[in-house]
Amino acid sequence: MNNSNVSKWSLSSRIFHWISAVLLLITWVMILLHENLDSNLYIGFHKAFGISLLCWMIARVINRIFTKAPPSIPMPKWQSMVSKLSHFALYAILIAMPLAGLLMTVYGGRPVDIFGLFQIPVFVTPDRSLARFYNDLHTDIIWPMIIGFTALHIGAALYHQFIKKDNLISRMK
Repeated sequence: MNNSNVSKWSLSSRIFHWISAVLLLITWVMILLHENLDSNLYIGFHKAFGISLLCWMIARVINRIFTKAPPSIPMPKWQSMVSKLSHFALYAILIAMPLAGLLMTVYGGRPVDIFGLFQIPVFVTPDRSLARFYNDLHTDIIWPMIIGFTALHIGAALYHQFIKKDNLISRMK
């Protein structure tokens, strides 16, 4: 079924989608650079881009509340349900991940520098065990969830594009 008249998401929703993806990718690249080049410059950028993603995702949720979704593409009920649940999970974990990172940092007694423009100060009493808890949440629980749900999201989009041929991807172009 090649439907070239598929309704698109609003321009604001498309912008939010793609910039979220870019921010996530940049944040991931910064932590890879930090781990492989052992430079504090990259961990600083990782944190700043992570906080940027958090703010962007909050704005994205607000946009989603006030922006009407295009009509659904016909699909089995179970697929529609998995789609809705996985999108909800992606939103939730893309907010939870930077929040856990922020809490890990401030409970570790360190402020978060945002591109040299300002700092998020330590707004809690430092606590090493809570810092460790949020570190474990950030790296061992939420990170694999982001990988899994992002892979599911991309895989589903590719399935619709190349197997179902229902032009679903064009809704987000």
